[in-house]
Amino acid sequence: MERSARAVTVGVAIPVPSPWREVLDDARIASGDPLGGIVPAHLTLLGPTEIPAGTLEGYRAHLEGVAAACPAFDLHLRGTGSFRPVTEVVFAAVVDGIAVCEQLESAIRQGPAGRERTFPYHPHVTIAQNVGTAALDRAFRSLAGFEARFRVDSFTLYTHPSPGDWSGETLAGAPIPWTPRAVYQLTG
Repeated sequence: MERSARAVTVGVAIPVPSPWREVLDDARIASGDPLGGIVPAHLTLLGPTEIPAGTLEGYRAHLEGVAAACPAFDLHLRGTGSFRPVTEVVFAAVVDGIAVCEQLESAIRQGPAGRERTFPYHPHVTIAQNVGTAALDRAFRSLAGFEARFRVDSFTLYTHPSPGDWSGETLAGAPIPWTPRAVYQLTG
């Protein structure tokens, strides 16, 4: 899609709750990841996707329908994994709840923000990317024993700075964070 002033960049994710969020956020910051401290620990259901601003309300309605069709579920994270050598990413691995995440991702992607995937969907929580090999190795080792189990009863719609609006600069001296716009309760 060609960038225009009438576009918004959206993303949909399951936020990781406390106390695990802080552990994962601290690991991302310690790795030197440029998004550490800006993007909170989360499991992505739709990565940053630009849509026409006029379709945002329709997309919100689509997300309400997706949430209404899905029951709450348990998510279990354990240990670390990596997409290397395909992409330089280290993550906390999902060991239970994978199928529900895949179903949510597919349903969310079918809506007005639909887009083709670059890679097959693999639910995970990123803990290091855009850093050197040594930092990726440290992140991988540092959370090898990580474990978290929690109930997922919602997902969140975020807006992001659109491509071209932000490339690592700051707004009033502070990094531009994701902005949560709506929380959708899983009620299926």
